Amino acid sequence: MRMTLFVPFVIVLASVAPALCQDDSSGGAFSPDQLDNLLAPVALYPDPLLAQVLLAATFPDQVDEAARIARANSDPDLIDQQPWDVSVKAVAHYPTVVAMMADKLDWTTALGQAYANQSTDVMAAVQRLRVEAQSAGNLATTPEQEVVDDGGNVEIWPAQPQYIYVPVYDPSVVYFGRGGLYAGISFGQAFFIGAWLNNDFDWGGHRIYYHGWGDGRGWIARSRPFVHVSNVYVNVGFRNVVHNRTVVNRTVNYTALNRYQAVHGNVNYGNIRVNNNVVNYNRTVVQAPVTNKVIERNINVNDSRIDAYRGHQGQPQAQPQPQAPSRPDNTAFGGNRGGFNAQAASQRGQQSRSAPPPNPPAAHNDKPSDSHDRRR
Repeated sequence: MRMTLFVPFVIVLASVAPALCQDDSSGGAFSPDQLDNLLAPVALYPDPLLAQVLLAATFPDQVDEAARIARANSDPDLIDQQPWDVSVKAVAHYPTVVAMMADKLDWTTALGQAYANQSTDVMAAVQRLRVEAQSAGNLATTPEQEVVDDGGNVEIWPAQPQYIYVPVYDPSVVYFGRGGLYAGISFGQAFFIGAWLNNDFDWGGHRIYYHGWGDGRGWIARSRPFVHVSNVYVNVGFRNVVHNRTVVNRTVNYTALNRYQAVHGNVNYGNIRVNNNVVNYNRTVVQAPVTNKVIERNINVNDSRIDAYRGHQGQPQAQPQPQAPSRPDNTAFGGNRGGFNAQAASQRGQQSRSAPPPNPPAAHNDKPSDSHDRRR
């Protein structure tokens, strides 16, 4: 016999979805389609940069502060002196990346929550997207990046020992091979590889690990002779790679995320799946001022389905209106219309798949040293 309980509850302003799941288990807060949309703008970043972005996203307040300082002062020594997490310092050495993360702080926070709750699922989403881009013919080895198939996992490494490039692409088309001017990947300026890129992916182990510039494989071995190692980024305290789990307590404007239909146009972040239960909430209610008004919650004990939105009387929830067939609005993350790819148009005429310019910016020039500090 099915039993229905009616329990009163008080409306509370909160970040409903991510706070419901506190471990890295299956059936977490974000569905695969939602993760694909979150990861689409950065899934094609080189592995060492993406590793730092995921960790730094769990420190959104520090990212915001780092972007302000990076805009005001390009001195890398000033970045190294800040009390931020080491991952935030690493990302701050790449001004376009930290600026994008700060400008879209809801997205950054949601990305950090997804990584804190579901790191394995996040890594699976990255691999899914990379395989799609590769199958579409839009992900391949170039003078700027090396694409490596490592036991079925797609790795992306810096192709040059001293420089790393941030890819510029439109997430709404790069994974599908629709053709046209903006289908592929282009690259902006060359950034220096420095000691701050001290983490990398262990795709087989589904983890981010600290290599401390002692790993002799691939891009690490290639870049090591050009990197000045100091204990700011290389010391034994970083062997245990940590992230900020309290990011799950931050409120996220999921309505803003619903605008970024980069890969799956029908994804709605207002309906978050948690451990096979579905929490449906009315954004108008959740975002309203906190009151003491009590309304009913209908709890079905047998199937654990919780309908917690105002006025539910057992009727099916209205389905979202279908998206128009035109390309979705992903100006926050990129494409040819601003935000993530704001400089893409001006760069296209001058981008090249050749070696970096003969006079790269000297701001981050890590010269090799014979007296490297190898404390790890």
